[in-house]
Amino acid sequence: MVQRAPRKKMYRSMQGRMIDVEKLRAANENIQAVGNMNVNARGDVLGAGGQVVTPKETIIKKYYEQPKGMVSDTPTKNKPTLAPKETVTQPVQKAPPMASKSVVKKAQAKKAQPKKESPVKKGIDAALDGL
Repeated sequence: MVQRAPRKKMYRSMQGRMIDVEKLRAANENIQAVGNMNVNARGDVLGAGGQVVTPKETIIKKYYEQPKGMVSDTPTKNKPTLAPKETVTQPVQKAPPMASKSVVKKAQAKKAQPKKESPVKKGIDAALDGL
């Protein structure tokens, strides 16, 4: 079976012109990319004046040398650790030891009734509540 040559991806612009994106990408791979990463279109790290400081090959090699799930020896940023929040527990209220059955039934009936609470504030209302 004879294999065909891979087709070039040609795109039609809005004006009807045919554009070969791979050819355009190859022609501009040494030009600095737009953004704040200081890299060119190929992926090389650039220094002052657009000079290549670290080629793409060494970046990829370094990435694959470090096993996944392992932490590097040098931390990237020292993050302050927050103290855990203290939780306050309320004591459980018990019925008086000499309470009669009718008093206990009344207390249970009061507990069974749903309390009317204020509606839960969400979004901007909750943010403006403390001001």
